[in-house]
Amino acid sequence: MRHARADDLAGCTGLLGELRALDGVRERTAGSFYRRGAGFLHFHVDGDRLFADVKVDGDWQRVPASSARERRELVRFAARVIREAGS
Repeated sequence: MRHARADDLAGCTGLLGELRALDGVRERTAGSFYRRGAGFLHFHVDGDRLFADVKVDGDWQRVPASSARERRELVRFAARVIREAGS
């Protein structure tokens, strides 16, 4: 498993746009999101599968992000993590 590169995320413009719109989230490099100055979400590739690592209470949690359903769930999950952390 390796970190996703910009070309790995080329087909994810909708997903990336939704993540960019989350409260307090900034994308520093393609697919690498920060919140409050710390890493919050980034992507990995394993074969033809895409995964996101989301920081939850100081630990990274891996979330599948290949299918449209998985991507919708990822955005909802990331938004919930932000809400529960108290923006």
